[in-house]
Amino acid sequence: MADYTSPDFGSIALITIDTQIDVLQGQPLEIAGTSEILPQMRQLAETFRRAALPIVHVVRLYKSDGSNVDRCRRSIVEEGSCILRPGTNGAELAPPLRPEQTTKLDTDLLLNGKFQSLGPSEWAMYKPRWGAFFQTPLEQHLRDLEINSIVFTGCNFPNCPRTSIYEASERDFRTVLAEDAVSGLYERGKDELLTIGVVVMRTEGVVQAVSMAAADQGSLMRS
Repeated sequence: MADYTSPDFGSIALITIDTQIDVLQGQPLEIAGTSEILPQMRQLAETFRRAALPIVHVVRLYKSDGSNVDRCRRSIVEEGSCILRPGTNGAELAPPLRPEQTTKLDTDLLLNGKFQSLGPSEWAMYKPRWGAFFQTPLEQHLRDLEINSIVFTGCNFPNCPRTSIYEASERDFRTVLAEDAVSGLYERGKDELLTIGVVVMRTEGVVQAVSMAAADQGSLMRS
């Protein structure tokens, strides 16, 4: 029986979703549980960097006039709420995810639909709505890198990670959710992912699989 869903850990990318300062504990757009998953997210990012595998940090940026904001939040931004505003500290990546602590987002570049390079095989990308593939160059970017599998992590499962995972599935990417590295996950949502062939793993399992695949590829290159 053909296996169409198991991830290929030698051709896999890490996608982090909306893990920015404003959604952390005590911040204006606090999403419960997001600060608590940062250690696992950092472990995943460091593992992918060591393996020289792609990482894309997907972010939201809300213009002060509300023109690019989801309808459910547009009015509060129009009325002056400063959340995920380009150029503010709150819109920056959570510090544990940054390849360097001095890393800052180039919001003009991102809002123009471009990838910002943050390091070898690591980028930031802006998405205008819930899904990471909606009106973005993400799919072509991954195809150009010859990626067939994706690990998702980040904030906040019912909205952006969930939408992005379904978008990845309908584009035939082999898809993994790091269940202890995503905020807001609930059992029914996890069960529904399993029915569409998403592989649900804990961070330690992803780290082990990526590290083993990288070691195997290294052995092949030396032989």
